[in-house]
Amino acid sequence: MATEGKLIAQNKKARHDYHIEETYEAGMVLTGTEIKSLRNGRGNLKDSFARVSNGEVWLHNMHISPYEQGNRYNHEPERARKLLLHKKQINQLIGATREKGYTLVPLKIYIKNGFAKALIGLGKGKKKYDKREDLKKKDAKREIQRAFKDQQLGR
Repeated sequence: MATEGKLIAQNKKARHDYHIEETYEAGMVLTGTEIKSLRNGRGNLKDSFARVSNGEVWLHNMHISPYEQGNRYNHEPERARKLLLHKKQINQLIGATREKGYTLVPLKIYIKNGFAKALIGLGKGKKKYDKREDLKKKDAKREIQRAFKDQQLGR
């Protein structure tokens, strides 16, 4: 899914560590200083995860730096943030995460039409040999591209 707005943060390790089977775009419930800080590009998805509890989806461990011009009303940097999804989507996620090995992984945070959005993926953890296999495929693809480029340049 392509993001139309400004990309704030991206979890590059997510696709390396998980087989992402489905993605969902979710709105985020933020305070005023959080959205101002995100618009300045001050968000980080490292070590963050999503969890379904009491029929709601929550994003945990996402770091949003305190807003520089914020005063005593500044936000807690790593608080849990509620994600906004349709009830049908939440029910699908509840069913999927109850299956063995499935987890909700935040992939991207971006601004779309003035609203902060999170792209979360339903992923199944990769084994070590799966990661090695992906690296081999990536290297082979890079070698093919390099050889093709050299052939076009007439080297």
